[in-house]
Amino acid sequence: MFGYYLIIVLLLGTGTLINRNGPIRIVLLTIFLLVQTAIALYGFFHINTGQLDGNFYFDSLGVIFLLVLAILSYTTVLHSYIYLQHRKDSSRNQSIYFTALIVLIGGMTSVYLAATIGIMWVLIELTTLSVAVLIYHERTNLSLEATWKYVFICSIGITFAFVGIVFLSKALQEAKSVNLSFSDIPNHLQNVNTFWLKLAFIFMLVGFSTKMGLFPMHTIEVDANTVAPPPISAFISTALLNVGFIAIFRTYTLMAHTSILPWMNHILLWSGFLSLFVSTVYILKVNHLKRMFAYSGLEHMGLVAIGLASGGIGYFAAMLHMVLHSFIKASVFYQIDQVYRVFGTFIISKTGNYFNKNLAGAMVMLLLFVSVTAIPPSGMFVSEFLIFRSLFEAHNILLFIVVLLLLTLIMWAVGKNIFSMLFLPQHEQTGKFVKISPWESSTQFVLLTLAIYLGINPPPFFLQLINEAILALPK
Repeated sequence: MFGYYLIIVLLLGTGTLINRNGPIRIVLLTIFLLVQTAIALYGFFHINTGQLDGNFYFDSLGVIFLLVLAILSYTTVLHSYIYLQHRKDSSRNQSIYFTALIVLIGGMTSVYLAATIGIMWVLIELTTLSVAVLIYHERTNLSLEATWKYVFICSIGITFAFVGIVFLSKALQEAKSVNLSFSDIPNHLQNVNTFWLKLAFIFMLVGFSTKMGLFPMHTIEVDANTVAPPPISAFISTALLNVGFIAIFRTYTLMAHTSILPWMNHILLWSGFLSLFVSTVYILKVNHLKRMFAYSGLEHMGLVAIGLASGGIGYFAAMLHMVLHSFIKASVFYQIDQVYRVFGTFIISKTGNYFNKNLAGAMVMLLLFVSVTAIPPSGMFVSEFLIFRSLFEAHNILLFIVVLLLLTLIMWAVGKNIFSMLFLPQHEQTGKFVKISPWESSTQFVLLTLAIYLGINPPPFFLQLINEAILALPK
């Protein structure tokens, strides 16, 4: 079944690459989106029904993020089309852009559903190569620098992850096992040398952090977000972060019932805290809209790591936070594209009076501030509250207080920048006034409403998916 999906993606990607006709390109993209929807729905109705083609598996964890990806694929393709039309890109460049986007979505889908750690590792590198093409789309010196940096550091990260897999294989060898499937590995780790397990975890954590954007491998995610086309920044800061989260979550789950669990939690707590601390420092002084929200992504990934390490309700909170963050942060970067067209710049100090220039967009930006800083009725208020509860229940009171202080500083810094853009007069006129159609903000209203709904009143099937995804973790 899944092999057919991969073949269709390959054919549609090839067709999009060689095609130069706009209407045909739209047809090919529409077919791809329908195929992506079909695989997500098929996965939802066939959870835990066995391996697909030997190397892929529909489990609750993969299906959660596959459904998120299906929704974001529609909005990202739509906003990519708007972005390319306003740039007046050549038909050739549009074909390359959408081909890389199709390959990226197909690669991320495959990572979500990979049944073995080796297959997942290979496919993560595929996402690196495809997103590199998209980061370089504007063909500027900055985009070239960010692209090479992204490929170089991600390749180093994936090498670290490979070394971790080798150490894990060494541990499994002691247990006389050569099976690297996620379902089989935990059965053989109870009595192996913990030295190999610790090495495996730390190398895979560092390696996969290049995708999740955790400290200390966060810099490439920030730089890529800064120079990539805004719709691609939306994907980098959501679906691609989810790739890293899934890799780290699966790695953590493999070893969660071994004696190194407290040690892993300690490492994750430090990684989460340092991510949150670094993001706070930079957000307090940043003057670039895309970089500010890129560092906001680092903040939220830090919170997810802290929730995962705290255990208990923190497992649920981390998963919920990732889903809500995906919808909210995608909305951020879709809206940033409108901000750039209005002001001709991403520099916050050069913007102002956005309410009078783009009313619908300004309303979105106001709602985004509430959502991204977890102010009620933001859905992320619920997930962050649960993360704080997990810290309290784990008796990490000092970290509880420090995290609360750092989030308060972030809320103040983000609010200062957003409100100055919305309400203060523009000090420096940049470019000519561009009128934005209100309908362009409709996707952001839908995604933000969805994030509020899933946080405050999640449907039973959604809760069941998350609870099944964390079922293998210690109680």
